[in-house]
Amino acid sequence: MSSPRATDSQRLAARNARIAIICAALFAGMVGAAFASVPFYRAFCQATGFGGTVRRASVGPTVATGRTVMVAFDTNVRGLDWSFSPNVPSQVAPVGASKLAFFRVTNNSDKPLTGRAVYNVTPGSAGAFFSKLECFCFTNQTLAPHQSAEFPVVYYVDPRFGLDDDTRGITEITLSYTFYPAKPLATNGAPSYSNPQTAAPQGPTG
Repeated sequence: MSSPRATDSQRLAARNARIAIICAALFAGMVGAAFASVPFYRAFCQATGFGGTVRRASVGPTVATGRTVMVAFDTNVRGLDWSFSPNVPSQVAPVGASKLAFFRVTNNSDKPLTGRAVYNVTPGSAGAFFSKLECFCFTNQTLAPHQSAEFPVVYYVDPRFGLDDDTRGITEITLSYTFYPAKPLATNGAPSYSNPQTAAPQGPTG
């Protein structure tokens, strides 16, 4: 017959085991929820402009306000042997009308490389009023060795910009892009190259 002390030890061990199982289940659920929340958070940011995230639009503006704002461009590359710059450092953009800008990218390496750009605007309060109709950042971009390409961006600043307390007095918006490595899309084992509007393979740039 088991002693009372042995029975208490068994009960304590069983309780600890149950607590461990519950904690493990909660941890797994929290990790899964965290991963699942990433696309929802990204969609929320793109829909609202939260945190300086640029909104993606399918229809352009219809109201020209006569006001303008300076839009500056900032470009960066992380982990890719690419050169990346805007064709012009800034533009005067009419508030409530579409504007077109071009960015030039060159693959300086001897092999195909695929990248994808992430983006945001500063100040963060302008994110809710800055929308893009067309952008190279929506898809992966693959460049052949020493290939250069120009990618268009079509954007607009919402007519309501500058009329609320958060954006009143803002005279300049900075649109920032950073290219990071991305996995290329393969077709029958061959690299799938992007199709920028203007792309011309070039020889080594030194």
